[in-house]
Amino acid sequence: MDENTRKQLEKIFHAGLQAVDPESAVKRHVQLTDRQLRVGEKSYSLDDFRRIFVTGVGKGTAPMAKALEDILGDRITEGWIIVKYDHGLPLERIRVLEAAHPVPDNAGLESARFVLQKLAECTENDLVICAFSGGGSALFPSVQPPLNFEEKQKTTKLLLECGATINEINSIRKHMSLGKGGRLAKTAYPATVISLFLSDVVGDPLDVIASGPTVPDTSTFADCVEIMEKFSISQRVPPGVFRFFKEGAEGLLEETPKAGDIVFQHSQNLIVGNNRAALLAAGDQAAKLGYDTRILSSLIEGEAREVAVIMAAIGKEIIESGHPLPAPACILAGGETTVTIRGQGKGGRNQELALAAAIALKGWPRITLLSAGTDGSDGPTDAAGAFADGNTFRDALRMDLNPMQYLLNNDSYNFFDKLGQLFKTGPTRTNVMDVICLLVT
Repeated sequence: MDENTRKQLEKIFHAGLQAVDPESAVKRHVQLTDRQLRVGEKSYSLDDFRRIFVTGVGKGTAPMAKALEDILGDRITEGWIIVKYDHGLPLERIRVLEAAHPVPDNAGLESARFVLQKLAECTENDLVICAFSGGGSALFPSVQPPLNFEEKQKTTKLLLECGATINEINSIRKHMSLGKGGRLAKTAYPATVISLFLSDVVGDPLDVIASGPTVPDTSTFADCVEIMEKFSISQRVPPGVFRFFKEGAEGLLEETPKAGDIVFQHSQNLIVGNNRAALLAAGDQAAKLGYDTRILSSLIEGEAREVAVIMAAIGKEIIESGHPLPAPACILAGGETTVTIRGQGKGGRNQELALAAAIALKGWPRITLLSAGTDGSDGPTDAAGAFADGNTFRDALRMDLNPMQYLLNNDSYNFFDKLGQLFKTGPTRTNVMDVICLLVT
């Protein structure tokens, strides 16, 4: 792989990351002048509140909380955030709690229970400022009775492996939780609740980001039953789980709060950063490097290996016809693909996409691709993603590696690890889904 092209891809990716730095994003949308707190287009007098609490959950929540500390200082009465292990920061007035992602653990369960207990003590004289980012669904795993935590863990694992979209996964998570799907707002009611979102969901639906703890839920128990049946997991989840959803669909259980519910009477929800912002900044950087640049979409979904074939085809078309733009060209796309796991290997959706692209790009040396997660963690691995080009297939065969066998075994991590083509950033403390960058030289 050409080292200069690889460095250019890294530079383009990091420019996108910088644009969605959570701390900067919060400070762009939240300002304090005298005792007037302005959040987006709304203004709040701090004299109206006896106490100010800060809470939140997600991989990028620590820098969001730091920004709120910088803005509000000792006006913050108390605070508690839940982040993924090793994603915390030293904070002055806000307590940092750590838990597992993507499959929840006991630390997350206890942390969620603690935060909900604290919020249940709020009154109409309190202001609660929430910071939510990607990963919030797994990191806030409070369990709706009569379900137990083990049942929720097993169900979450099945959902992550079946190929369901994040919207579908979070519909089920919301109904299994005491704090998601608007129920955090219900717990904090009658306090005023301001929620800041760093979006990691295609299309930025507020009720899906971190499973919408403070947002009216648009999904129902009936939707959840349909999702389980669609992916043939209704008989694979613990029996009590499917029975729970069937009872909910029959109207025997209380639904999540919907639009118009009084619990949202004093709430504001605002997106402070998303995938499109990252792509725009990445595109600016690519243009500075001399590439004719086109943003394809920030709404990419579908199987990772199928998206890879489409990206490869666009690169080939540029070489063959100069459409949709001439080389040197940079094509950018963002969103969140899925992987249906059939093998026993190790990897993530970005690494799988890169591996499928390596196969599709065989013999096209002028095309190079990087697919990476903006959170720096692709699946249960220490890599953000991987690089692939038209020579990757050839180089693999020279090392007695069969790319197709690795793809069939969902073993993209070990494939790229052996080739030295993993992309590792470490925790970025932000999360606006994935960025795919294709360079045609």
